[in-house]
Amino acid sequence: MEDSFVFQWSDIRSLLSIIQWWAFNVTVIIVNKWIFQKLDFKFPLSVSCVHFICSAIGGYVVIKVLKLKPLITVDPEDRWRRIFPMSFVFCINIVLGNVSLRYIPVSFMQTIKSFTPATTVVLQWLVWRKYFDWRIWASLVPIVGGILLTSVTELSFNMFGFCAALFGCLATSTKTILAESLLHGYKFDSINTVYYMAPFATMILALPALLLEGNGILEWFGTHPYPWSALIIIFSSGVLAFCLNFSIFYVIHSTTAVTFNVAGNLKVAVAVLVSWLIFRNPISYLNCVGCAVTLVGCTFYGYVRHMLSQQPAVPGTPRTPRTPRTPRSKMELLPLVNDKLEDKV
Repeated sequence: MEDSFVFQWSDIRSLLSIIQWWAFNVTVIIVNKWIFQKLDFKFPLSVSCVHFICSAIGGYVVIKVLKLKPLITVDPEDRWRRIFPMSFVFCINIVLGNVSLRYIPVSFMQTIKSFTPATTVVLQWLVWRKYFDWRIWASLVPIVGGILLTSVTELSFNMFGFCAALFGCLATSTKTILAESLLHGYKFDSINTVYYMAPFATMILALPALLLEGNGILEWFGTHPYPWSALIIIFSSGVLAFCLNFSIFYVIHSTTAVTFNVAGNLKVAVAVLVSWLIFRNPISYLNCVGCAVTLVGCTFYGYVRHMLSQQPAVPGTPRTPRTPRTPRSKMELLPLVNDKLEDKV
């Protein structure tokens, strides 16, 4: 009886963790789009900077003040040699995502972001000459096909926004690959990742945001009918961005890899539906088909990766790699950055 109760509570907790992750993720995306479209605050660098500031403060409060998560100690030299390059890529990733949201609908942007598994595999194959099982390559076919169909049939297509989203996929892939190379020996979670990277990202982005968007923000502040109410929404999006990282940390510890993969793809579908209900951007039938094919392909890709990871290693047979180089010690064999953190904001 007790075992049955524990099993049911575990299932309920997993479901609740997924729902709260969906809620934060979709809310952050919708609020950011609302800021660009409805508030006419067309300054993606500044919005990203606000997110980093709120995340840096949130990480400090959670780890240092509330002590909800133990701090992973990082050598001061490693902060600049390892974490700073990661923060630079992390910064580019977030900025490109916000830039794409300014120019293209949420539905199109989310579908393009599903291209990330393909860019990750291709980068590892081209740059690091890594072997991948033929089933991995086969799983990328529906992803690529769905993206092509969605792009061709997108009624609100914008080349600049499309390129920003596509390069955002490359930045996400680079971040994932470099994380396992640069952060070897540090078993980072989402909260510690934000704690260390958000201050660096703020430092990297603050000056460009001030120089490129400062005058525009002053002009917006003088012409907007309700600037202070709009600023509350903008800073609230930063708080929500940090809450999203905390929700990712919770869902990772409450679900399996397969469940997380399926839930992640369903989350994209939820974001597309909610954004359409709010912004009413035109979507064609073939566009919906392309999005569905992409999500099915992503689910299949995650399933294949999971199945291959469960197979015992056969001597003399190359395996699908997790890192861009061979670990040199047992310490480097520890899991570094969880594969399930690619949605981090």
